[in-house]
Amino acid sequence: MSTTPDQRLARTFVTLADTLVADFDVLDFLCLLTERSVEHLAVDAAGVILSDQRGGWRPAASSTERPDLIGLFAAQAEQGPCSECVVTGAPVTSSDLSTPHELSRWPRFAPAALDAGFRAASAVPLRLREQTIGALTLLNHEPTELDADTLSVAQALADIATIGFLHHRAVTHDELLYEQLEITMHQRALIEQAKGALAEYGNLDMDKAFAHLRRYAHTQRRRLSAIARELAEDTLHPSAILTRKS
Repeated sequence: MSTTPDQRLARTFVTLADTLVADFDVLDFLCLLTERSVEHLAVDAAGVILSDQRGGWRPAASSTERPDLIGLFAAQAEQGPCSECVVTGAPVTSSDLSTPHELSRWPRFAPAALDAGFRAASAVPLRLREQTIGALTLLNHEPTELDADTLSVAQALADIATIGFLHHRAVTHDELLYEQLEITMHQRALIEQAKGALAEYGNLDMDKAFAHLRRYAHTQRRRLSAIARELAEDTLHPSAILTRKS
């Protein structure tokens, strides 16, 4: 039976709210947020940055693992709609990054986005009341003005993801927020190493390497970071992941 866009969106909200599972994986959860954002908001790419709790912001997840896109998300942690968004706690949009105004507004981010093939960018905060822990960025290849309804849905997705993240930490008596965010950033670094190992071994691009890593983690019902750590420590060989049938 086919489902309507509204039904699929409702299912996404339920999925993002359900963090009370024993094998809850923060990074896989954030990847899901970016993928569903692309699906529901009609954007070409999405990414999440999180606070490193030292006054900086670092990329945590994206809808694709293209190196140029990962680099763009890293750059916009210092400049761009995302960096403005986390300061103001409000959505920030740009419908055309190629205009003189936007090139002057973000002299590093705008040219980098254009070089990566994106003409429009928006960001909404990952926040709960006055607490902002990161931002969700939305990118489009063509000049695009996100309407109020789309931004509202984007903010709702970001809000439910933030609530789920913070709620999981609270009910499982996890580390303090700053410790949890720091751990998440460390796990992301491990995954970058694992992607590189898989890409080199299998002669793959980073997107396909990450897809193999994530699929293996799902079939094994284990966290991405645990698999990545085993690859880094040479207790798991890349062949075990790349030759496994899904």
